Amino acid sequence: MILGLNHINLAVKDLSVSFRFYKEILGFRPLCRWIEGAYFLGGDLWFCLFQDPKATPGYGYTHLAFSTTAKDFPQIIDRLKEANVKSWKDNSSEGDSFYFLDPDGYQLEIHVGDWRTRLAYKKKIPWDSVEFFED
Repeated sequence: MILGLNHINLAVKDLSVSFRFYKEILGFRPLCRWIEGAYFLGGDLWFCLFQDPKATPGYGYTHLAFSTTAKDFPQIIDRLKEANVKSWKDNSSEGDSFYFLDPDGYQLEIHVGDWRTRLAYKKKIPWDSVEFFED
């Protein structure tokens, strides 16, 4: 049985650049760093970087979304914009979201809300042919 998400590991081309981005811009807490990688905490999320010169992020709608509060959202977005990050999508879903790229081009999102707020919204304004599964 799957209990939840254990960790996220991203292959990055330049560990120093990515380390600074995730620590200084996103505010992840570094746990350790070695010649090829680093471990962070983002809230309770174990987040890993591993240097790989062949790293190539995926494309399409695949992305990682990080949670924040409505109170902290504007400050995080200000830091991202001050760092001149590139936005890859405009928000069209419920809750505040900002979609951006990390230094390697991974598609990331900062989002206010969770699966509960998303489903509540979609029950009010459903997608075409949506099927909800109740407990």
